[in-house]
Amino acid sequence: MKDEARELLDTMLGYLGFISEIKAAETGGGIALQVYQAESDKLIGPRGETLEDLQYLLNRLLLEKHPDAPRVQVDVEHYRQMREDGMLVRIRELADLVRKTGRPYHLDPMNSYDRRIVHKAFKDDPEIETQSSNDDSRVKRITLRRRSSADHSGA
Repeated sequence: MKDEARELLDTMLGYLGFISEIKAAETGGGIALQVYQAESDKLIGPRGETLEDLQYLLNRLLLEKHPDAPRVQVDVEHYRQMREDGMLVRIRELADLVRKTGRPYHLDPMNSYDRRIVHKAFKDDPEIETQSSNDDSRVKRITLRRRSSADHSGA
């Protein structure tokens, strides 16, 4: 499946006029495609939006053909990892502020991928919990707040 995903992404990029080198790897629950490209800024787009759209379209095409296809993450020259690292540093600083003041903090709206990273980062934190709204919007806010003593039973 990873070769099919790589070839499909290569074809998509070719139609868009990009000549790229794509490396594919299997991850714990899916496939990671790393794109190396001379015009990486154009592929990433403003705030990573073009990259998100490419990944979304690729996953939709694969799911149409293979309903049980694993999730594919597309990255361009390790942009996602660098962005995630920076985002988590900022959010951990805000979590420290919540710890000190006890007041909840509402993060800027995020897509589902970014929210998953934040929720995962604080999943085992004994003091801070994360909460998102349950609406159907694609972009939602996360609230960082102190865990109540009843929430943290050690289990």
